[in-house]
This record gives sequence, C-alpha cells and structure tokens, in this order.
Amino acid sequence: MMTAKLFIHGVPDSPAIWRPLLAALGLGDTPVAVPALPGFTGPLPAGFAATKEAYADWAVAEAETLFAVHGPIDIVGHDWGALIAQRVAMLRPDLIRSWAISNAVIEPEYRGHRIARIWNTPLLGEIFMALSKADRLADGLATQGMPADIAREEAEQWRNKDKRRAILTLYRSARGLSFAHDWARDIGRLPANGTLIWGEGDPYVELAVAQRYAANTDTPLVVIGGAGHWAIAERPAEVAAALRDFWSRL
Repeated sequence: MMTAKLFIHGVPDSPAIWRPLLAALGLGDTPVAVPALPGFTGPLPAGFAATKEAYADWAVAEAETLFAVHGPIDIVGHDWGALIAQRVAMLRPDLIRSWAISNAVIEPEYRGHRIARIWNTPLLGEIFMALSKADRLADGLATQGMPADIAREEAEQWRNKDKRRAILTLYRSARGLSFAHDWARDIGRLPANGTLIWGEGDPYVELAVAQRYAANTDTPLVVIGGAGHWAIAERPAEVAAALRDFWSRL
C-alpha cells in the first residue's frame, strides 16, 4: 500500500504553491491531499478561531482522514505549514510515518521576522494589511523567487479580507513567531523520522535557525543552494529529489 502524503502550505500562500513540487515528484497513484488552510482561499468557517491551535487541530483532522483509509502518512509542510506539520506530528505521532518541513521550524530561540512582528502588533498589523495591495504583493513575491504565475494567483487571494484577518489572528496567537513557551517544549515528542529542507538564502527564517535546530535535535538538513524562502517552488526538482531520497530510507 502506498503511503499517503499530506502537504500543508504557509502564509501568505495557498495550495497553488505546491504545484511545481508535486509535478516534480510525479506521485502517480499515491494518495495526496493538498488542502487550503481555512480562510485562506474562501471565507473563514463559522466558529473557526484561526489561532495556531485551531489550525493544528484542523490539520490533525486532515491527517486522521487520510490515516483512516491509508494508514500512517508522510506529512510535508512549508512556512506556517511546516510549523503546523510539526505540531501534528507532536500531538499525533500515531498518524505519522514521517515529517518533512521547509523554511520554518519550531525552534525555541527563533523570535520571528520583521513582518511577523508587525502582524503581531495591534493596530500596526491592521494598518499594514490595509496598505498591502494585491498587485504589489505579486511583484514582491516574484522578486523573492516565487514563480510569477503562482505569485499572481497568491496575490489574488490576498483580496480576501478573511484571509488577512486570519493571518493577524494566527500570528498573534504565536506571539509573532515565538514558540519557546509552548510548542517548542514538545520537540521531544516528535517522531524520529523527520527532515528539514531549506532554501539557503531565506530572508525570513535564516539558514542558521535550521542549522541550530538540526544540530540540537540530530535532524537531517538538506540545503537548497540559490533558493530563498520558497525553495519548494523555486527549485522543485532539487526539493523533490531530497524528499524521494528521504522517503526511500524509511
């Protein structure tokens, strides 16, 4: 039986960010789920809190659905999706065959990037969101290495006010991006079968963060040279090769 794969995207993305990597992986008949974070491609579901705990619970439910049919899964996450994927693996290791994350990690010393700190600040975050226009976002994402067609698609989703509100709530629930007081305390609960795949030039979560985590936890780290935060879309063939190699050794 083929191991099902669950891919969880980050901020400010949508499932579109996974298209280059999925094409490079060529998973064929392998069961694959690529859900959108609630509120990111449509209205927020009624009663959904949009906190980090709410998104983790949502992702656990997604993993449970795959597990019920296919058994233990391989979970893959990027950016906030990486943090959520690790949290799922901490909370429900019984659901997980392996976890692989890209360009974000639950690391106790990391305190977030500049934009995360802005979003974490009441009023300042709202002003930032009000001034952030879709066209400028598309240009900015493409400049940072995201494929231009995906950057335009992601920017179009930015017009969704629920998405912007959800992002503010999510970051504030994590004190910007500081996990030392909660999720990072559970790093020891992670299943052993994990790996980091990192764009070398990430300006948001520097390579040094991944290197420190890898050294402290004895987790394998694959560095994608010439790539930034969106290595999964910038260098999909290299990321796919790293994932295939990782999965082949399980």
